Amino acid sequence: MLQPKRTKFRKAQKGRMKGISQRGNQLSNGMFGVKSLDSHFITSRQIEAARIAATRFMKREGQLWIKIFPDKPITKKPLEVRMGKGKGAPEYFVAVVKPGRIMFEIAGVPLDVAKEALRLAAQKLPVKTKFIIARDFKA
Repeated sequence: MLQPKRTKFRKAQKGRMKGISQRGNQLSNGMFGVKSLDSHFITSRQIEAARIAATRFMKREGQLWIKIFPDKPITKKPLEVRMGKGKGAPEYFVAVVKPGRIMFEIAGVPLDVAKEALRLAAQKLPVKTKFIIARDFKA
């Protein structure tokens, strides 16, 4: 049986988001956090909208850490362009988020303020999330 010819170069594809998050799945800076329960691409605009929602509710008290960074370019060809002629220009950037990834952390505010701020931030994101508290938190 003949094997298909293997090429030396692989095409750059968007990739698959299999499995759970291997890194960034523990609280590192804050006492409270938002953890992802799905896998999804999160755009830089969605991250910024979530950041603004959380900081507005906290009235700029405490501190907020954004633990994801949009470092994957998503390209798109212009409208009404024929097939071929190479890859399109980068349209926007996304952060690849897998289940278990901590996306935002908060410290320096009471529990009820942190819970509501992170709930408002999570509404701006396209993934199901869970509010988590550090083990050494004393109410």
